[in-house]
Amino acid sequence: MNDHDRFAPGVRPRLLAGVRSALMPGRDDPAVTLLPGRPALRLPILAVMLAMTIGFTAGSIAIAIVQYDVRAGLAWPLGVLQATPLIFAARWPLAAWRVAAAGLLLTVFVRHGEGFMPWPVTAILALIVILFFTGVGADRQTTLGVGAITIAAVLTPAVVLGMPGWFGMILAGVAAIALTFGDAVGGRHSAVEELRRREEQHRQDLARQAVLEERARIARELHDVVAHHMSVIAMQAEAAPYRIPDLPDAARQTFGVVRDAAREALTETRRVVGLLRSENDDAERAPQPGLDRLDDLVGAARRSGLSVASVVVGMPRPLNAGVDLSAYRIVQESLSNASRYAPGSQVHIEIRYGPESLAVSVTDDGARSTPEESHGGGHGLVGMRERVTMLGGGLTAGPRDGAGWAVVAELPYGDPD
Repeated sequence: MNDHDRFAPGVRPRLLAGVRSALMPGRDDPAVTLLPGRPALRLPILAVMLAMTIGFTAGSIAIAIVQYDVRAGLAWPLGVLQATPLIFAARWPLAAWRVAAAGLLLTVFVRHGEGFMPWPVTAILALIVILFFTGVGADRQTTLGVGAITIAAVLTPAVVLGMPGWFGMILAGVAAIALTFGDAVGGRHSAVEELRRREEQHRQDLARQAVLEERARIARELHDVVAHHMSVIAMQAEAAPYRIPDLPDAARQTFGVVRDAAREALTETRRVVGLLRSENDDAERAPQPGLDRLDDLVGAARRSGLSVASVVVGMPRPLNAGVDLSAYRIVQESLSNASRYAPGSQVHIEIRYGPESLAVSVTDDGARSTPEESHGGGHGLVGMRERVTMLGGGLTAGPRDGAGWAVVAELPYGDPD
C-alpha cells in the first residue's frame, strides 16, 4: 500500500462530505451571529459592511460596463450576484458564498475568456470578505469543501478559458488564506463561547452542590434534635410502669408499645440520616445550639475584629428546636460573612419576638460584594434560604442604602416542643 492509498481513505470522505454540505442547502447550514451583541459595536460594523456592499456592487457593475464592454442588461444582475451577498454574509455565510460563487462562474462563461481575468477586482474583494465569514461561521469540514469548490469550479474554468495560470494560483492562495484566517477566528470565538458556557455550568453546579450540602447539614442537625426527643419518649415510656404504682396491665402494655415504637423509630432515623454523615461530623452529635448561645456568637465575632451589638425585642418565648436552631445558624452565617467580606465593620443583631413569628435581623456597615460561602460551616445565603424555606418563612438579603449589608429573616413559630 503506497502513501496515497493510506492518505486517501481518511481525507476523501471528509472532502466529499465538505463539498456536499457546502453545495447543498439544508438544516446543517449555520445561521450564526458573527457580529458583536452590543449595539454600540454592532451598528458601526453593519454600517461599514453596508458601505462595502454598495461600493463593491456598484464597482462590479461599472467596471463590467465601462472596461469589459458587458451589456448593462447582463452587468447589473452579474454585479449583484457577485458582491451584494456580502450584506448577509455575517448571518448566512454559506448562502452568501453560494450566490457569489454562482455569479463569478456565470461571469466566466459570459466573457468567454476575454481580458486578463473575467471578474472586476471589486468582485474578487467581495469574495475574499465572504470567504472569511464562511471560515468563521462554518465548521472545518464545510470550510474545506468551500475552498475546494472555489478553486475547482470557479478559478479553474477561468484559467481554462484564458486567465493566466500563475494568477489563478495567486487567487487560489488568497482564497485559502481568507478561509484559513476565518477558521482560526471562528475557532477562537467557539473556544471563548465554550469556556463561557462551561464557567456558567460550573457556577450552576456549585450552587446545586451548595444546596444539597446545606440540606444534608440541616437533615443531620434535625436528626440530632429528633433523636433527643425520641430518646426522651422511650425513656419516659420505659420508666412509667415503675413510677406509677398499681398500673393496669393494659396501660403497662401500652407503655411498652410506645417504648418499642420510639426505639425502632430512633434506630431507623439514625440508620437513614447516618448515611449523610461524613467521618468528620462526629462533633455535630452534640446537642444542637439555639439562641441561648447568642452571647457566645457575639463574643467570638468580637474576637475576630467585628464591633457587634445585639438586642432582643419583645417577650422571649419557648421556640421549637427547628426555629431555635435556624435562628442561631442564620446569625452565625451572617457574622461569618461579615467577618469575611467586611472585616472591622460594625454589626447590629436584633432578635424580635412577634405575635406570629420570630424576626432575625443582622446588619453591618461594611462595603462588599455578594457573599456566597462562609466560614461558619454552612453555605452563606444558600444555607439561610434553605433553612427559612424549610420553616415556611421569608428571607431578604442584600446591600443597604449607602453602605453595608442586611439579612432579615421571618421564622414562623410553629408548634412549640
